[in-house]
Amino acid sequence: MHQYLAPLISSFQQNANPEYAAPMQKYMKNRFDFLGIKRPLRNDLQKLFFKEYNLPDIAEISQIINELWELPEREFQYFALDLLVKMIKKLPIESIEIFERMIIERSWWDTVDLIAGKLVSIHFQRFPELRDKYIAKWMPSGNMWLQRTCLLFQLHYKDHTDVMLLGSIIMSLAKSDEFFIQKAIGWALREYSKTDAQAVINFVENNELPKLSKQEALKWLKNQGKY
Repeated sequence: MHQYLAPLISSFQQNANPEYAAPMQKYMKNRFDFLGIKRPLRNDLQKLFFKEYNLPDIAEISQIINELWELPEREFQYFALDLLVKMIKKLPIESIEIFERMIIERSWWDTVDLIAGKLVSIHFQRFPELRDKYIAKWMPSGNMWLQRTCLLFQLHYKDHTDVMLLGSIIMSLAKSDEFFIQKAIGWALREYSKTDAQAVINFVENNELPKLSKQEALKWLKNQGKY
């Protein structure tokens, strides 16, 4: 185990709460073990940790993230994500391989959505040459979580959204029966509707999309009385 992680693991273990762990595990469909550290306390523990130990060297980040991802309790994966968010503007181009592994392994919406929206999102902006290469790799992979990432990485791009690319990705996945794909299609369109309402209305009305995707896409517009 990397020496940087020893005090973190000790801190988290000392603050474990089995009473909270059970419902947290149940909420995640019993896919992962939990220490039972709720977000507010985890934030406090992480703040103290970073104050004392700072951020690790960039050269060691891959090993640290890989080791965190292999630990059984989910709180360590959450820490890995928060650590990467803090370092995202300094990470080298090859960090995309770390993100890819994190998407594929120990996959669920609680980690994948943050990886897509706060890591892959910014990384593709910093290294635009990666975007088309990895979308071309991820879309035909058959991996639902990689495909969901393709749908969601532009979630916060607003006026900078590549609308043609988003539309192409959506239509490539429009026949998917996967709940998480249908939901992500709607989410991506709903977010973009806050930037260009008419474009989303036109897209939904003129393309064959799953019912769930349409409902999600138009939800904000209907709430605002714009549809």
